[in-house]
Amino acid sequence: MKANPKIKADPKADAAAPAAGGKGKLFIMIGAAVLVLALGAGAGWYFLHNSSEAAAGQAKKDHTDTKKKKKDEAPPEYVAIEPFTVNLQPEHGDQYLQVAFTLQVDSPEQVELIKANMAKVRSRVLLLLSGKKASEISTVEGKQQLAGEILAAVNAPFVEHGDEQEVSDVLFTSFIIQ
Repeated sequence: MKANPKIKADPKADAAAPAAGGKGKLFIMIGAAVLVLALGAGAGWYFLHNSSEAAAGQAKKDHTDTKKKKKDEAPPEYVAIEPFTVNLQPEHGDQYLQVAFTLQVDSPEQVELIKANMAKVRSRVLLLLSGKKASEISTVEGKQQLAGEILAAVNAPFVEHGDEQEVSDVLFTSFIIQ
């Protein structure tokens, strides 16, 4: 088939048609890229802004909670008990125990309660100690068991059907067996 000589191909028209379509596509692609970047920047700002506010709010809440805990959890109070000297149960002749300890309590009210009932505290501990043998309390485990027994004796209510004391620990400050 021969080309129709009446219709001549215009090389400028053929080149302009693809170029016009290419420019349109280029503008669309650039616009889409700018839109994607703008959306990404906006989303990043939104999340960073909200997370920093949330973190600041959480930090403030944590700081407030810490203050409340510190107010609720006052440091422990200590009540020093005068030293005891007691005869131990005989094993190898006469032996005695000289011991001093401190009671750890949770509040000033408990300190006052212990001090007001010191005669009962000392009597209970004296009876407990005088029933021991040197071999029972000479080891670390024996001392720990004795501390638990003193704790139980001191925490027993001072009045019948009363509330227990809130003594949390017995801390030995001196412990001599002879």
